[in-house]
Amino acid sequence: MSKQHLGHTARKRFGQNFLHDPYIIDQIVSAINPQNGQNVVEIGPGLGAITEPVCELIDELTVVELDRDLAQRLRTHPFIASKLNIVEKDALKFDFSELFSEENPLRVFGNLPYNISTPLMFHLFSFAHKVQDMHFMLQKEVVNRLAASPGNKNYGRLSVMAQYHCHIMPVIHVPPGAFNPPPKVDSAVVRLIPHKVRPVAVKSEEVLNRVCAQAFNQRRKTIRNSLKESVSEAQLLSLDINPELRAENLSLAQFGQIADLAFSIQEN
Repeated sequence: MSKQHLGHTARKRFGQNFLHDPYIIDQIVSAINPQNGQNVVEIGPGLGAITEPVCELIDELTVVELDRDLAQRLRTHPFIASKLNIVEKDALKFDFSELFSEENPLRVFGNLPYNISTPLMFHLFSFAHKVQDMHFMLQKEVVNRLAASPGNKNYGRLSVMAQYHCHIMPVIHVPPGAFNPPPKVDSAVVRLIPHKVRPVAVKSEEVLNRVCAQAFNQRRKTIRNSLKESVSEAQLLSLDINPELRAENLSLAQFGQIADLAFSIQEN
């Protein structure tokens, strides 16, 4: 299978797989449902498979594209160039608050390569209070992790932190044949809507993230061992949390309890 699509060679280091199935593209655009006057931002527009139909519906779109060749193609696009605000930067390092206005929160979408999908979502969570919604094409495995519940094999740090920040809704299944070159795995589109009120109130998001990382980095260990640098067995018992549990058994609310206790210990 050729790695060339519309004259552009897919770059492995950017994780490029280009969407070309018109039925899937139409489904994705319908799911995003962009409206004129909204603050719509696409991450990694690539060859414009989603960009073009979105621009048919709205007069202005901001795109964040790291690949210089692809950014240049968009600048000279015969039909949509005049509608585009092109930000030629790494989305992982870009300050998305530059695009935000109080009356016009961000609506973000994109086809995220596997190698940056998790760090990019964590980066975007830091702007969640400035976002109306996000629609991402991801490997199906990542979508499963985002939506997983405690006790599920896919449940991990990404599940806890994503669900702390957002309501998660898988919306479209995307088979490998919808891309060129086709990836080896299935993909899916997921909708993330930031909570107006978080499901759990914590004293420090940083400590919540740290506790989750400690627990899931040693997920085969009981939390008595994996969290011993943050809280003791006796302190877990004081929260009515069984120290014999593993990270995958703890709910977001329980991680919130542990994080608040760890924060209090840290501050004293």
